[in-house]
Amino acid sequence: MNLIVAVDNHWAIGHKGELLVRIPNDHKFFREETTGKVVVLGRKTLETFPQGMPLKNRTNIILSSNPDFKVKDAIVVHGMEELQEELKKYDSKDIYIIGGESVYRQMLPYCDVAHVTKIDHRYEADTYFPDLDQMEEWAVTADSEEQTYFDIAYQFVKYERVR
Repeated sequence: MNLIVAVDNHWAIGHKGELLVRIPNDHKFFREETTGKVVVLGRKTLETFPQGMPLKNRTNIILSSNPDFKVKDAIVVHGMEELQEELKKYDSKDIYIIGGESVYRQMLPYCDVAHVTKIDHRYEADTYFPDLDQMEEWAVTADSEEQTYFDIAYQFVKYERVR
């Protein structure tokens, strides 16, 4: 299973329910990586999408504790057990965990690949991703050249679980 995330220098991922920054190349990478695949996200993350609608050309699986929560064109599950059952229907290499914070933390143990856009900046933030650089079970297996968007430096880093 994969996860895909953009983090700042302190592994922050969001502030007040929003992304820290929007970088077009990061969005392009996200689209290329996840189109035609299965994305797993929480209800709050879904609410940040345009019109709060699921992503097109993907199987969207939304995790929500609200038993009445329903979304057109998405599969809604209400707990980790139900999510694990649903995910058995798909090839694990086609599954991408896309946030937010609690979904990342719950699903990290099941992931083998992490696609991390590392942004060389520290933002004001209130949500964080676990620092993979401090976890010996994760290793960098690929990284891009540093890129810039206006004055923001960033790079794409691929981590893989060390078995």
